Amino acid sequence: MVSKCNYPPEEIIKPIIGKPNYEFIILWMLNNNDVCTWANLKEKITHSTLSNYLKRLRDKGYVEKRVYNQYQITSKGKDKFYELSETKQKIKKINFPPEAILRRRNYDHWILWMVSNNNYCNWSDFSELPLSINQSSLSKNLNSLLDKEFIRKEEKKYRITRLGKTEYSNMLRLYDLDRQSILDEENKRIKEITKTTNTFFKEYKIEDVIIKFRFLNNKLKLPFEQVKSTLKSEEDFDKALLYLSINHPDQFPYYISPEDFSKKYDLNLIKLKFVILCIVEENIFPIKFFKLDLPNGNTFYFQVNGKLERMLNVIVDDHVVKFTYLNNLNEEISEGIPPLTMESIVNAILEEIIDNIFNPGLKAALKAFLPNYINYLAYKVEKERKLLDTFDKLEGLIWREIQNYSFSEVQEQSDKIFALSSYLDPSKSFEDSLEEINKSIDQNPKEIDLYYIKSQIFMYFDKYSEALILLDGMVKDFPQNEKNLKMKKASVLKRMRDLEGGLEIIDELIGKYPEDNDLLNYKAVWYQYLNKREEALEIIQKLIEREPDNGIYHDSYGEILMAFNDHELAIDKFHRALELDPNSWYIYQTYIKLGICYRELDDYGKALEHLTKGEELIDQSSSESDTKQMWHSYAKPFIEETKVLLEDF
Repeated sequence: MVSKCNYPPEEIIKPIIGKPNYEFIILWMLNNNDVCTWANLKEKITHSTLSNYLKRLRDKGYVEKRVYNQYQITSKGKDKFYELSETKQKIKKINFPPEAILRRRNYDHWILWMVSNNNYCNWSDFSELPLSINQSSLSKNLNSLLDKEFIRKEEKKYRITRLGKTEYSNMLRLYDLDRQSILDEENKRIKEITKTTNTFFKEYKIEDVIIKFRFLNNKLKLPFEQVKSTLKSEEDFDKALLYLSINHPDQFPYYISPEDFSKKYDLNLIKLKFVILCIVEENIFPIKFFKLDLPNGNTFYFQVNGKLERMLNVIVDDHVVKFTYLNNLNEEISEGIPPLTMESIVNAILEEIIDNIFNPGLKAALKAFLPNYINYLAYKVEKERKLLDTFDKLEGLIWREIQNYSFSEVQEQSDKIFALSSYLDPSKSFEDSLEEINKSIDQNPKEIDLYYIKSQIFMYFDKYSEALILLDGMVKDFPQNEKNLKMKKASVLKRMRDLEGGLEIIDELIGKYPEDNDLLNYKAVWYQYLNKREEALEIIQKLIEREPDNGIYHDSYGEILMAFNDHELAIDKFHRALELDPNSWYIYQTYIKLGICYRELDDYGKALEHLTKGEELIDQSSSESDTKQMWHSYAKPFIEETKVLLEDF
């Protein structure tokens, strides 16, 4: 029996005028089915004809045979199919999104998929079956995508833009599509950009393969559409990207000044400096660049998360941690050993990176750059630590304290690290831990982190009243940290089951900081703790109206709904959080909560899918080890139970 298959309309198989185009028929079938067997294809084409044309298409790279008797269209074949469709003006056959995308009712994603996988779409393609998007929603979503310049409208036809293709590529990562589909789509986007870049390279005689690669990498990550309102010419933008690609540390000692570049490539010097300012200084794009400023005024640029920066990051991280440990070791071993300084860290890093990853001629620039780079890494860790609201993270303490070091002055930190390690050691008694931290505070009475550690010691040993007294004293001594300290106090009251007391603190802070939306988020969640559904929902809805694109607020919305057993609505909110902020630190928690919601709705397949995805992401997150362990222990029982339910089901 021939398996179920989509076949072309009769107008294509048996045209009124002329002979059938068998290449087009085969490509049509493969484009409109996941795979086709020989029997599927032979339904519409005779054996000998099929053999000849299929071999021809495989030789051209349009079709491939993945496994026995299963044929699939390649990315190159899709391009040929669209070309034949346009040229021959055949009856328009719409490609619709797969089930993985349709099962989430995200109309933006439906529309982006449609315009990306069809030459163009009409209004009816969205409003009629199978999508059936209602008129009001369709109008709203189309206008939103037009405003964002992800799509364009020409003669009542909707087509995807280059910026839309970038957004579409990012969107695919949110779905559990097969790896090949995602790679095919990304390959299609790269091919389209490389067509224009090849012309650009030929015109300006760019032959260096490394510069070409670096330019293409910049081009893919920095879409012109972000600045086209102020910079009309895309060619001028491309020239600025070329400037960044040439003046990379790997090119040293070769360098071209802005003045020489503007003359050689016929680009106004003011425009060049403006675009470089937008990219490097103004953070218009999500990609950050670092600068190496040489004493002679030359500047070299390199990307965050590029190969060079990733290598540097690993080396710096290793030396910072080693610096912290050795300082403690020297303190314990003997007198007379000079303390390690920031300068000694930088010199050790320079010794490792010069010649290995940087040219020796950049040493002076790197020596000036590294302290700021170390502070940048420290800020990243500090930001994550603050988001997680934890004060007992060894990594966070190390990186926070490293910011206090300078070339000429070294501050003591041995006692703090020792006290923290004592606290983390469960074999220590409360009295021993408290004595150690008090000694450290006596020696460094102005170091707030030591007091945070002390509060954690109290919490660890269930000394909640003592923790509250300590936090009240910290508010007086460190008024600049009032907000964070009082939220810490609220969390202590929550552990003591005094939810009303915690709410009073949050209300007091909101009165002082009315523009702080995170405080409103806390209040909404706090009302959930108090079992006040309507109050919680009212606040979180208003908060999302203020900041509709903040993923964590949608996650809180879902969690509140989940707490009140409104699992269907919670699922929508969690999916929205994933769409808005797919790479955030909390996303593994969102997946796990999604899985629990699906399980409550008896959808065990989706439950297992999301629970498993969430657990896989736990160890990839920046969360502290205790938090990761807690979520592992939370997810695993649900996963095991869901597997059993799925088997029984």
